[in-house]
Amino acid sequence: MEILQKLTALRGASGDEERVKDFILDYLATQSASWKVEPEIIHGQGFQDCVILIFGKPRTAIYAHMDSIGFTVGYDNELIRIGGPKIEEGIHLVGSDSRGEIEAELMVIENEDESISLKCIFDREIDRGTNLTFKPNFRETDEFVQSPYLDNRLGMWSALKVAETLEDGAIVFSTYEEHGGNSVGFCANFLLENYGVYQALVSDITWVTDGVGHGGGVAISMRDGSIPRRSYLNKIIALADASGIQYQLEVESSGGSDGSMLQRSHLPIDWLFIGAPEDHVHTQDELVYKFDILCMVEMYRYLMVNL
Repeated sequence: MEILQKLTALRGASGDEERVKDFILDYLATQSASWKVEPEIIHGQGFQDCVILIFGKPRTAIYAHMDSIGFTVGYDNELIRIGGPKIEEGIHLVGSDSRGEIEAELMVIENEDESISLKCIFDREIDRGTNLTFKPNFRETDEFVQSPYLDNRLGMWSALKVAETLEDGAIVFSTYEEHGGNSVGFCANFLLENYGVYQALVSDITWVTDGVGHGGGVAISMRDGSIPRRSYLNKIIALADASGIQYQLEVESSGGSDGSMLQRSHLPIDWLFIGAPEDHVHTQDELVYKFDILCMVEMYRYLMVNL
């Protein structure tokens, strides 16, 4: 899992995905010629920091967001959250500004009105607007991987594994997901207008809950804060049954993904979230079971052929 380790170490908070995009483009330059079908690579003007891969004659697109949660430095080393990171005193954060590399420590301040403020402890004032992310800490055992930013570097990694054997399909590496952006809107519009792609699968990482656990296989989300179209959901569940690949059904009342952004767009795109469950969500200790990762990759490979 060397590539996954490298992906999790990249700094790419929402709105600051350029390093992640460059890593993907460099990876494609060295690897894609050996894949079953070498994709057309679309990026640049009109796509911000997104990357789209086109294989053969696509019917379905996989969406995997590149960004992560993190923090922006405000005034006097105050920290402002990007997305929804879980807060823990003493977390180590990294970044860089005009005066060099930064490794700071998060401090939680309890205010008189019972609210909290966040500061970073560093030996100087950090440039305003600097983004900080969790310090890389990738750990692997026979059964688990654990690291900051498995959400969603693991979703990206899974999409790259699927790309190795993909003959017909599209893969979109999107931006801004953790902070409510909608880059998937213009990417989906491009795929619809140019290739007639009306179907989407969201390669992202979900939660371990009372109903979804480690070792049960990949999670197919019947709903979260958004609700996919039932006929499309039923079609995919029937295919999942036929595949013989282990999966579990998720039903949640909250949360969202690139699928939520597709649903809020004006486009008639069917979407479904399919991803491995993780524990310690949005912390520096996100934990995913390797068997569930394997099921995720195999399920995507099967669905991209049969959808």
